[in-house]
Amino acid sequence: MKMTPPISVRSGLKRLGADLKKARLRRRLKMVTIAERAGISRETLSKIQKGNPGVSMGAYAAVIFALGLGVEWMELADISNDRTGMMLDEERIPQRAREIKA
Repeated sequence: MKMTPPISVRSGLKRLGADLKKARLRRRLKMVTIAERAGISRETLSKIQKGNPGVSMGAYAAVIFALGLGVEWMELADISNDRTGMMLDEERIPQRAREIKA
């Protein structure tokens, strides 16, 4: 059964796709050029520019790289920036340590 992503994901991908299209047009690059650089088909690039959630994350990343937009996006899920996860970890720290019996 195919699941539909939440609306926030769909709208975020549409915005990302539109931004990637604008970046390509600003560089005056044809779709086929970026598709070749990214190692994807022109049809897949078209889906990315429309924000299609069925396209792999790797294809989106390849287009970002092909446009020369950097690699900062790779830090989106960096665990050192995960405040919620760090707070949850702190709650799980035991109040006192028990001696390990040998």
